[in-house]
Amino acid sequence: MNYTSDGTQYHIGLKEGDAGKYVILPGDPKRCKKIAEFLTDAELVADKREFTTYTGYLNGVKVSVTSTGIGGPSAAIAMEELVNVGADTFIRVGTCGGMDIDVKGGDLVIATGAIRMEGTSKEYAPIEFPAVADLDITNALVTAAKKSGFSYHTGIVECKDSFYGQHNPDKMPVSYELVNKWEAWKKLGCLASEMESAALFTVASTLHVKAGSVFLTVANQEREKLNLENPVVHDTEKAVKTAIEAIKILSAKETENKNV
Repeated sequence: MNYTSDGTQYHIGLKEGDAGKYVILPGDPKRCKKIAEFLTDAELVADKREFTTYTGYLNGVKVSVTSTGIGGPSAAIAMEELVNVGADTFIRVGTCGGMDIDVKGGDLVIATGAIRMEGTSKEYAPIEFPAVADLDITNALVTAAKKSGFSYHTGIVECKDSFYGQHNPDKMPVSYELVNKWEAWKKLGCLASEMESAALFTVASTLHVKAGSVFLTVANQEREKLNLENPVVHDTEKAVKTAIEAIKILSAKETENKNV
C-alpha cells in the first residue's frame, strides 16, 4: 500500500494536488529550499524521511522540488509516489564524479543514458533493457546549458550502489569485478559516475513518464591519477539553473503544441 487512508503517499507525504507535473529531483533535502528560490510562491508542502518537497510556479506552471536521498531505492520510491499524485516529467539534478579525461570539475554532464550497475532497476526491467533519458528533456537541458554558456558534456553515465566501492575498490572482496568494470566503462567512453539515473530512467520507462538528468562534476579521479589539472567544485547552481531553464523550454513547447 503506497498511501494512507486520506490518499497521502506513504513515504513522501504528498497527496493529489500537492505537486506539479514537473519535478526537480535533487538528492540532498537541504538543496530543496535553495532550488525552490527559483520558483514563484514556493511553499514547503512535505518533509518526511529523506523526502522534502517544495511546490511553486515557474512562468505560471506548477513545479515541485522533491529530494530523493542517496541511491536508486529511495529515488524509485520518490518517482513512484510522485507519479501517483500527478507528476509526469522529472529532472534529476545532482553531482557526479568525472570518468572521461575531458570532463573537469565544474563541468555539467547531461546524461543520455545510464549503465545499470545498481540493483533497483533490476527489479523493474531485465538487464538487457536500456536505461535511457527522455529525448525532449535531454534536448531542453542541452539548449539551456548552451544558452547560459555553461561547459557541458552529453553521454552515458555509470550508476552504482556503493560510493566507496568506486573510491576505494581495492578494499572490497569483489575488487576484481569493480576495477575491471570501471576500466571497461572508461574504454566505452562513459563520462561520469553517479547513483540515481539508472533507476530513475528505468522506473520512468515502466511508468510511461519522462525523466532526464543534469549533474555538476565535482572532480575527476582519473585526471587526478594522471596528475592533470583537477579542480574540485561543489556549487550545484549551474546544474540547477540548467534544469530550471529546461522546464521553461518544455512547458512553453507544451503550451505551443496545445494551441496548434
